[in-house]
Amino acid sequence: MDAKGVPDVPAEEWLKAPALPGRFITLEALTGAHAPDIQAGADAGTVQFLSRGGPLENSVAAWATYIAQLNAIPGRVNWAVLQGGVALGRISYSETKSSDRWVEIGTMLLPAAQGTQVNPEAKLLLMTRAFEVLGAHRVHFKVDARNARSRRAMHKLGAVEEGTLRQYQVRSDGHSRDSVMFSVLRDEWPQVKAGLQARLG
Repeated sequence: MDAKGVPDVPAEEWLKAPALPGRFITLEALTGAHAPDIQAGADAGTVQFLSRGGPLENSVAAWATYIAQLNAIPGRVNWAVLQGGVALGRISYSETKSSDRWVEIGTMLLPAAQGTQVNPEAKLLLMTRAFEVLGAHRVHFKVDARNARSRRAMHKLGAVEEGTLRQYQVRSDGHSRDSVMFSVLRDEWPQVKAGLQARLG
């Protein structure tokens, strides 16, 4: 612990993906074994707004390749979102920077999981790990400016909208994506956590 009681965690711990059980879902390290479930439940909207795009076709092999590519990105940590043993998508620390004590969270959920307890509990599990285990000072999210659903979800979460990173990323389809930045700081976390717990009943 530092002088403020924040955990002092080695950098390598930030890059681990331990199993994280919740009330409604469990998070476990994302692997190619989750590709069949994701392929079976995906539609065009599943990958429409992802910053890195998605697989070129909706096949198990393409999803397995896509997952392998995600897992190969330095500083990225990926979990499968499981309910009843079935993968309903993935949630990730898209970027980690232990030296500056922040993580970025990115989520891809299948249509069957949207509007349920899955998203708030997945966020609760990863944000709890970030703030209470890793000692993060900040968690942030970058949302495609065109994705009205995700922007509403960020406001509902209680994240602060900081601004738009214009033409910040070029997707695999060639689109220059504007990304809206949202964040939650360490001293804001208790209120955000309480809101997520309330949504889970």
